[in-house]
Amino acid sequence: MRAPRKNRNSGVLLASVALLLSVGRSPAQPEDRPLRIIAFGAHPDDCEIKAGGVAALWAARGHKVKFVSLTNGDIGHFAMAGGELALRRTAEVQACARILGIETVVLDNHDGELMPTLDNRKVVARLIREWQADVVLCPRPNDYHPDHRYTAILVQDAAFMVTVPFFTPDTPRLPVNPVFLYYSDRFEKPNPFDADVVVGIDDVAEKKWDCMAALRSQFSEWNAWHAGVLDQVPAEEAARRQWVAAQFQARDAATADRWRELLIRAYDPARGRAFRYAEAFEICEYGSQPSPDALRRLFPFFE
Repeated sequence: MRAPRKNRNSGVLLASVALLLSVGRSPAQPEDRPLRIIAFGAHPDDCEIKAGGVAALWAARGHKVKFVSLTNGDIGHFAMAGGELALRRTAEVQACARILGIETVVLDNHDGELMPTLDNRKVVARLIREWQADVVLCPRPNDYHPDHRYTAILVQDAAFMVTVPFFTPDTPRLPVNPVFLYYSDRFEKPNPFDADVVVGIDDVAEKKWDCMAALRSQFSEWNAWHAGVLDQVPAEEAARRQWVAAQFQARDAATADRWRELLIRAYDPARGRAFRYAEAFEICEYGSQPSPDALRRLFPFFE
């Protein structure tokens, strides 16, 4: 976890006023109530890839996590599409939710056709309000896939509006803006991902790998076919699970190595050096701006 960065526009520390409002909690909400986290992805697998580990850690401590896919993923395959695939992918993320101990929902928008419309912004705002979120996770807006980009735009555009009384007035406003954070990514332009929070996930890594293996249509079929390695996917179930797990072990190990200093800073130094796998997040400037102490309340895993 890094020290608060300065606001790029004003030079004021990010940690100023919003902490302040008790990090997304209204005065009526007790400090010991479970945290409420909602994560948005474009497709039924995006949240699981980027935040499956931290979701399992929150859930294991009694906090409430919901994953939302803004599309049904109905073209994400080489041999099937439409309703059949949408139902299959929904069943896969439901299996993931059981593994991770969270809730999940898949919206019935077509894969590849998500647009940053006012109606969709209202849907996102209502979901955040209904969940009474303390933390909102989403992709960054620079990405190769239009659905990923527009998911980011929709969540960003809802960030302030969730506090506005007469925007979607059928759902009560949040008294305090949640903390919004971006998932990690590899994109460099117009600006690279810059982690503020890095969470070691070794304690729940096996749950994450089980989740990835449960997303069979994606990581044993579609992605393997797209990469030209479909013939390398093992037929035997345990071997297939390990084959899928190895791909995500490499990704999450690279995240831990890239942000090693933040792990050492956030945890006991020896433990920070020992983590093999991690997930990383960057604070979005559009939500509440938490101090390091506030982040430790929202990410209650650090020493």
